[in-house]
Parts: sequence; C-alpha cells; structure tokens
Amino acid sequence: QTRASSKKPIYITAHLDHPAFVVRKQIDDRHLELEFRGGVNDAYFIDAKVEVFDNEGNGNTGTITSISPKAKPFKRVVVRLQQPIAGILLKGDVARWKLKPPTIKNGLLHAPACDDLAGVAAAIAALDVIRNLRGLGHVGVLLTRAEEIGFVGAIAAAKHKTIQKSSRLLCLETSRSFPESPIGAGPILRVGDKTSVFGPELTNTIAEIMKKYQATQKKFKWQRKLMPGGTCESTAFCAYGYLSTCLCLPLGNYHNMRNIDGVLQKRKAAKIGPEIISIDDFQGLITMLTVVCSQLDKRRSSSLMRGL
Repeated sequence: QTRASSKKPIYITAHLDHPAFVVRKQIDDRHLELEFRGGVNDAYFIDAKVEVFDNEGNGNTGTITSISPKAKPFKRVVVRLQQPIAGILLKGDVARWKLKPPTIKNGLLHAPACDDLAGVAAAIAALDVIRNLRGLGHVGVLLTRAEEIGFVGAIAAAKHKTIQKSSRLLCLETSRSFPESPIGAGPILRVGDKTSVFGPELTNTIAEIMKKYQATQKKFKWQRKLMPGGTCESTAFCAYGYLSTCLCLPLGNYHNMRNIDGVLQKRKAAKIGPEIISIDDFQGLITMLTVVCSQLDKRRSSSLMRGL
C-alpha cells in the first residue's frame, strides 16, 4: 500500500497463481477427475506425473491416463493414483506436476514454478529497498489472483478501482525466452506481448532511465524486447485505461513445457520440466525496479526529441 503523497502512485504488480490442477471429483479410491487451470498444450498431459494434495497437506502421486481437451470451462484429465486415497480429497483440492524440488545450477534456478512467483518475490524484495528511500512513499505493490485464466484479479482491481486511475503500473512477469531475448542477458523492459503494445509514454520513459543508468553502471545488463510468447496483465490494465507497462524475466520451459517448438514440429517428445530463470536476471530486476521508481518522477528532457 502506498503512503500519502502528492505524486501519482506507482504500483509494482505481479500475479500469485501458476497453471495447475483442481479436483473436480473422486471417481473411486484410485482415480480422480481434475480440471487444469492455465495454458499448457495437450501433448504434455498424457502419461505425465502429478501430485495431489488432500486437506491435511499429504501428497499422493498419480499418472494422467486420459484428457478431455474440449471440456468447458477448463480441460479435464483422469488421474490414476499410485496408492489408494488415505485422507479425504475434496472438490477444489489442488494438484500440480510432479517435479523435483528447486535447485540452482550454474547461476540458473530450476523450480516447479517461476511464473509468476519470481515476479512476486522481486516485487516484495524491491519494496524492501524502496520503502527505506526518501520520497518514495507513493510506491506500492499490487498482487493479483487468477491471471492464468483471464486476468481475473487485475480486471477486478481495475473495475472496482482498487488502485487510483492516475496510477503508473509496472507489471512483473516471467516471459518465455526466445533466441533474441536470452536468459542471463538481463531483466527485460517488455514493450508488448502477443496481444498488444503497452503504454508508450511510460515504456519510453523507463527506457530513457535505464539507458542513463547503464551509462554510469557499465556492467549492468538489461534488455528491451517485445516478448510475444503470451499475454500479460499490462494488456488488461491498458485496456481499462491505466498507464501500464511490463518488466519481465526471460523464462525457460514456459509453463513447464520443455522444447515447445520441437514438440509443435513433432521433432521432440512432450515432457514436463521445471521452469528456469537466471539468478543474475532476478537480482537485476530488483535493481531495475529501484532505479525506475527512484527516477520516474524526476524531470528530464527527451533524448529522442534532441535526436530528431
């Protein structure tokens, strides 16, 4: 939450959810019907391992045996459990892909979910720094729910005016990495996604700030990219009339899908894997947020206009 200030609010935003399963019903003591909330290609489901949690937090591993991809509102799967259900499973209990615990290898974090937990962590870490700086009481954090099924939390915040219409929004994402937006080359100023481009006034100002910062901090790395691998909350906020842009981390194994292009081209087997980000990119994003929030309200002349 922002403190009282004459400046227009700045909100660092991130979403709390990640694609996962929800229990619809228990078929028998070894079989469950689950629905999947989020975007993962159908080929990745068959024979994939999942872990289902009961109301006491106990995990039970199972294998997906069938998929109904056209079920509404979400695709459904049937899971055969390795062991009969010991606890009580209720409608609405959660299941996730069965993956190894997080590890760091060669500066890369391999984790069951980075999208958008890494964004949430970066938002809170940046706020820890920003709240101790003078003149930044107008900076806050907005965390949303249900982004993966249609920006439900972001749209609610816009409709109910949870945040002022004068706010500037810095939406954080972990976005699918492409060859031109590599992991390890720094956090990214995302100018748009596969659906829209973001607020040019805010995006261009941040680019100016980061160019000036990099001129004095030669080793700092950042990127300016489109990132068309998905649609992010900044598109929704812009559509509802907010001034918004996106800062993101390049992500490997987007939505836990290994070799996405190879699978689509039928050159690779569809396998679920951990999501991957760079630790240096993550630390760079915290620095980038601190710099941007510190500099956004300072007067500056446009280098674009000088150039023209």
